[in-house]
Amino acid sequence: MPGLKVLPSGRPGRGRLYVNLPDGEAVAWYDRRTNRVSLLSDTRREAVLTALRPYLTGDYTVGPPPVPTAADLLRLALPPDEDLAPNRPGEPLLGELTYGSPGARTRHRIRRELQALERMGAELDALEGEDCRVLHAVPLPDGGVIDHLLIGPPGVLCVRTVPGLRRRARIGDLLLTVGRAEPGPEPRLARLAAAYATRVLTAPVVPALALVEASRVEVAPTLRDVRILQPGTAAAHFASNPATLKPPDVDALYALARDTRTWLRPTRRRTGARAW
Repeated sequence: MPGLKVLPSGRPGRGRLYVNLPDGEAVAWYDRRTNRVSLLSDTRREAVLTALRPYLTGDYTVGPPPVPTAADLLRLALPPDEDLAPNRPGEPLLGELTYGSPGARTRHRIRRELQALERMGAELDALEGEDCRVLHAVPLPDGGVIDHLLIGPPGVLCVRTVPGLRRRARIGDLLLTVGRAEPGPEPRLARLAAAYATRVLTAPVVPALALVEASRVEVAPTLRDVRILQPGTAAAHFASNPATLKPPDVDALYALARDTRTWLRPTRRRTGARAW
């Protein structure tokens, strides 16, 4: 059938591919995660498979759309402008670099922080094939963001990413020091952001600090409630924890968390998330 267009949805390489008619009406979609082609009309099977052939991998299945779960119905009712799933790591920083006019020193700092966020974000995104879901740059009422929110069978992690700058990082109960810089309250802020996420998701959320490119990380033995992640070990660290959520629970929490309106409710307490 001539005129069919294949359009992506969600983050590049991870969302669905929709097959649309010239007027924009969807006739099928290909879910990369399940390797399934869902047809809205079997009469267009051959034309749809021809359009999708460059994107299909492995042993895929073809059939009618599965019966939607409660999480699917919530996601389908979500307006595109309220959907956080397409957010990239450091989305506010990308906007500031593109549309703002920061000075040279500020621009350098933003790029350094953005590189750390992108590196950690890429590692967390790789977990999505392990029944996990990831959101980036989740906005909060005080103008800050949660850098990364990881939802999977081992639970929910609220991750705050910090550039290590190839220097020694020392993490205490309340403060984090990188090199000779002034100590920052990252452990406390990570706890506050996780506490807010726990309230809005009505599920336990664990705070985590991700140190990117630190030459050495020293953690106070009394720091037990904040997980410390580093590129190269984050996936194994998360996967090593026992499962506490079933796949339907993961999907339901993800559907709730990807809605901007879930997070932007008035609150009198500061969430402690990153404010740019």
